Amino acid sequence: MSAPDPDDLSALGSRIDEIQKQRRARDVRPPPTQAGIAFRFATELVLAVAVGAAMGWGIDWLTGRYLGWRPMFIVVFGLLGAAAGIRNVVRAAEEINAQIASAPKDDEET
Repeated sequence: MSAPDPDDLSALGSRIDEIQKQRRARDVRPPPTQAGIAFRFATELVLAVAVGAAMGWGIDWLTGRYLGWRPMFIVVFGLLGAAAGIRNVVRAAEEINAQIASAPKDDEET
């Protein structure tokens, strides 16, 4: 078997590099818009509070029905949901800041 032609290998390398550039350009997502960021923060916070309050309401319903306790879990779990929602918003803000910082600038070459 003979050795491959160096010109063929360099042409193949150039084609591979071009395909990888196209794939990287396709995989780059634009930075999020302000409306998208606001919607994500609101969703994170509202859903966390709603899930916490719903869990508290369910526990209150069970304990009130069978043990005669007064509603207190809805308050506790609502506050825990609010804390989880704030934590999720902070985490999302850090993620978005990292994404914006790593995005190529308009004046930079890609």
